[in-house]
Order: sequence, then C-alpha cells, then structure tokens
Amino acid sequence: MTNESVMSPVISLAGVVKSYGDLTVLHGVDLHVERGELAAIVGPSGSGKSTLLNLIGTLDRATSGTVRVAGRDVGALNDQQLSALRARHLGFIFQQYHLAPGRSALDNVADGMLYAGLPQSERRKRAASALERVGLGHRAGHRPCELSGGEKQRVAVARAVVGEPDLILADEPTGALDTKSGEAVMGILRDLNADGATIVIITHDQAIAASLPRQVRVRDGQVIDDRGPVIAA
Repeated sequence: MTNESVMSPVISLAGVVKSYGDLTVLHGVDLHVERGELAAIVGPSGSGKSTLLNLIGTLDRATSGTVRVAGRDVGALNDQQLSALRARHLGFIFQQYHLAPGRSALDNVADGMLYAGLPQSERRKRAASALERVGLGHRAGHRPCELSGGEKQRVAVARAVVGEPDLILADEPTGALDTKSGEAVMGILRDLNADGATIVIITHDQAIAASLPRQVRVRDGQVIDDRGPVIAA
C-alpha cells in the first residue's frame, strides 16, 4: 500500500457525471469516504446508486469528473491497472452471492485471492481464517447448495475481506435474506468495521441506512443529503 493511498480518502468523487448516450444518470456528484467509515448509499430504484457502485468499484468509467479509489485516479488507469486495483484494494459483496456452485466454501473464499500472487496453500490458510471470522469455520468444506442463504452471504463476506482490502462494497447485502439472517450479516459488517474495515453499503432499505453512522441519500442522480460524521484520515 502506498503512502498516497494511506493518506487519501478511500473514495473521492469530484464533479462526477455519468451518461449513457442522451441519458445522464449522475449529475456532478461529489463524495468523499474516509478510511474507517461505515456508510450507506441509499435511494430508490433508478436513483443512480447502482451507477455510483459501478464507478466506485471501477466496473465502469465516469463520463466526466474525477473518481479516485485508494488514492488512484481511476480515469487514468488502463484495464490491466484497473483489474489490479480491484484485486488489491476492493472487496465486493453482492445480493445474489456469486459463489461458484461446484466449489467448497473454503475454495470460494480462497479464489478471491487468485490474483494476489500467493501460493494456493497460503490462500487456503487465509480463507480458513476468514471463514472463522464470520462464524463458518465448521462449514468450510460445504458447497453452496449445502448452505442456507445467510451462510452463503457470510461466505461472500469472508471472500470480500480475506485480502484485507481498503474498501468493502456491499450491494444490497441483506436483500435476499430473511430478517434474522440479514441482521446476522449486518452484525458481521459492523464488527468488521469496528476492526478497522471501511465499508460502503448500497441499499434501498431505509431502516438499514438509518442504523449506520453515515447515510448518503441519492435521488435523480444527485446526492440530496449526507448525514453523519466523516472520520478524519
């Protein structure tokens, strides 16, 4: 990790516009997330929050403006550099888990470090530790079809955190879960944040957003409200 990435906000968006042809989805968005924050980006369907997720996660590029992630100007990076940035600095948690069906929980987590340059034995060792961290060490050998929805999402959380990324992006992480499982996953995310992880949760759930220290509210492609403290770097 460079000194620049340590000193800079984990996320910094300045005047970000995103258009698809004649349709402008984001209109001059400014957003900064400091290291150690636990924040929600919340808004209804069509508000632009998913587009923000794609830009922050380096899965898409802004039409104009600047997107910096972990101190790097995303717009200045080529595809190979973007892939390296994602592998080293970002962890993703998706609503639908995206686990490989034929792989064990342990291997699904270890596969999250395929591009980290580590030998398989070290990847599996770290994966086992990450599964213990989310309370699933006893299910390491089970495939996704043998796990409940809540357990699958905890595997996805373990995969996201195993490489100790600068930023964890969670896209509707409780959307496919029952209330009890959703509460368990949110508890794990809060514990990870208490241990120092920077976490941004994209959600339409007002109750989840209200329970977090910071809520960034998006509507019609603009940030309309930003509540909660920003932690100094």
